Amino acid sequence: MPEKPEAPENPEPNNRTLDARSLRGLAHPLRIRLLGALRQDGPATASQLAARFGESSGATSYHLRQLAAHGFVEDAPGHGKGRERWWRAAHDGTVFDEQLIYDEDPTTRGAADLFLHEIATIHTQELSTWLGNAHAWPQEWRRSSDISDFSLRLTPGQSLELIHRIHDLINSYSDAPQDETTETVRFHAHAFPRRSSGSGSK
Repeated sequence: MPEKPEAPENPEPNNRTLDARSLRGLAHPLRIRLLGALRQDGPATASQLAARFGESSGATSYHLRQLAAHGFVEDAPGHGKGRERWWRAAHDGTVFDEQLIYDEDPTTRGAADLFLHEIATIHTQELSTWLGNAHAWPQEWRRSSDISDFSLRLTPGQSLELIHRIHDLINSYSDAPQDETTETVRFHAHAFPRRSSGSGSK
């Protein structure tokens, strides 16, 4: 019998790259949050998600169906014993194509702006939640958290290279060994150019 090939040590995440159509289907604050919840916390029903986000189950059910129509979520068989429908995320993450910001269609450009601002808002809220609850975590986890920022003098190519290296390093921990101390850890990566005070446009 031939040997079964070994799986790669660090498999690439199953990500969904947004195009103009799928971006327009996702670019709604509640849909972005519903998708994030299913990716981070696993399958759930519309009622469970409604309770989590303070929405009606009718609203969450509608937006879940819209996410399904665009291929972001799918049925999660084998969950629950009742008749209520369970949903799961169809991908591990989302890849945003920067060209969508410059799309000829103003609707697509507006959807790109909404999507990016909502992601930034979620990041801010997650960090604020951590700061508000950090005292309840063991000191080893407080020492293992980080809020840092750096300023570097880089070319666009160097910045892109650094971003890719950071992503590769984070993804290399996707299959790290786990034990009883393992928790879900959120990493936010923000990189953007900034002109120094008093400098003019080039």
